Amino acid sequence: MPTPRKIIHVDMDAFYASVEQRDNPALAGRPVVVAWRGSRSVVCAASYEARRFGVRSAMPALRAERLCPDAIFVPPDFPRYKAVSRQIREIFARHTDLIEPLSLDEAYLDVSCPKQNLGSATAIAQQIRKAIRQEIGLTASAGIAPNKFLAKIASDWNKPDGQFVLKPHQVADFLATLPLTRLPGVGRVTAARLKSLGLITCADVRSLQVEALEQALGRWGRRLHELAHGIDTQPVEPGRIASQISSEDTFAQDLPLAALDDEITRLAEKTWNAWLREDQKHPGRIPRTVVLKLKTADFRVLTRSITHNPMPGNAAELAEVAKALRQRVDLPSDTLYRLAGVGLAGFTEKDRLLQQLDLFA
Repeated sequence: MPTPRKIIHVDMDAFYASVEQRDNPALAGRPVVVAWRGSRSVVCAASYEARRFGVRSAMPALRAERLCPDAIFVPPDFPRYKAVSRQIREIFARHTDLIEPLSLDEAYLDVSCPKQNLGSATAIAQQIRKAIRQEIGLTASAGIAPNKFLAKIASDWNKPDGQFVLKPHQVADFLATLPLTRLPGVGRVTAARLKSLGLITCADVRSLQVEALEQALGRWGRRLHELAHGIDTQPVEPGRIASQISSEDTFAQDLPLAALDDEITRLAEKTWNAWLREDQKHPGRIPRTVVLKLKTADFRVLTRSITHNPMPGNAAELAEVAKALRQRVDLPSDTLYRLAGVGLAGFTEKDRLLQQLDLFA
């Protein structure tokens, strides 16, 4: 086992909805859904009062209305949420420089060598949550553990407005009965596959040799073996560089594949501008893969990609490559789509790419 670190995962409680309730006292204690109304909208966030009715993020707004007829819909205000997120990160920075944001409302902190002598990672998490409550008027939950994956699981254990500590000697017992569905990477399809193999909990995985898991699950079998034993060596990475840059949008009405030219062109321009901003912050990296994402009217998600050499030189070229990827979609021509996205991925260091090209020149 690697030397234990002290990792905190801080997760804001119903962040977007809580900001709205804080800024509008009339919403306090009410079921708030952050979303635009309409048949094309999806839920960005739901207050805990709305969650009691089964409303969840990424749910179609129409379904949220059916589940909670008294819900108050508030359109999202992302510039305001980003401003609050910056305030929260300033509080994190009082305790450590090793901060890895995952989104506007959650982050990992490595406090193995903290800036302030508060005695323990538990005390640091308590101090952070207290400062967020007093200075920003919001609540946060925290998980404290020897590594990132355990800290993230722990932060969800006493939500909302709580924290949970996993000390190294507690990890084995804690994980023994933990359902595999709580592990990162275990979605519905993977869970069904594991269940068919008789694997329901981490203890079930521990009962098998890693070679047997690799034979049944491929390379991911080793990763599953590590997680079931509480092993995660991934460091907290400040200023983590994006592995993909993308833009996506839901259409006002469902469209056939052939009618997506204008939408793809618009999304390609947004993605290209985002790539230019990223290149200013982290120069020297070239995206070589173009990704087209589609979601059908019945919510089936498809992605098609191509590694392009040379990479597109502007937004128009990116749009043309993304449009061409539609030829790889083998669904019936009358299939309707509710969402499209255009992305850039497969980042390579520019110097390394030039060296590779020189070899074949």
